[in-house]
Amino acid sequence: MKIDAVGCLDGIRFILSPNCDERPVDCEISLLVIHNISLPPEEFGGDGVIQLFTNRIDPGAHPYYQALRDLTVSAHFFIRRNGEIIQFVSCEKRAWHAGESCWQGKSCCNDFSIGVELEGSDTTPFTDLQYQALAALTRTLQSRYPITGIVGHSDIAPGRKTDPGPCFDWERYRAALPGADNRSSG
Repeated sequence: MKIDAVGCLDGIRFILSPNCDERPVDCEISLLVIHNISLPPEEFGGDGVIQLFTNRIDPGAHPYYQALRDLTVSAHFFIRRNGEIIQFVSCEKRAWHAGESCWQGKSCCNDFSIGVELEGSDTTPFTDLQYQALAALTRTLQSRYPITGIVGHSDIAPGRKTDPGPCFDWERYRAALPGADNRSSG
């Protein structure tokens, strides 16, 4: 895997999300934020997440979708349960994944982070293929950007967010990464 000059991962599917904008000038990408998502909740394999990130979600398709009607969110990457990685936003742009957030005294984590959504929930263990894909993606991102922190959404928005949740195995994930200095807590 390799990130090209415009911030796109080679060899994977790219679906453009309009839910992004420019990062602040001279803003260094130093944080990786891990999330979980499934749409409808606890259901996997459908197109709900893709539809949400591209502003095409049908509020009538599922009762839960009513609450998502005017939501404009995205992430840089989405890792399906089968390990497929889909990119929605160039790493060079600011994806709208963190919301109101703070890490080590810096607010607006979207400015300096890359967001990765795992297809899953707080109550369902993630798959071997997801851990493999996430570790490979993380190593690729670390080789391209000066990432010094790797956290869960819950770490940057405590009390507001719980993902990636108690089923995410931080030890397993960390074991697949080089250098303990690169691994902030989750």
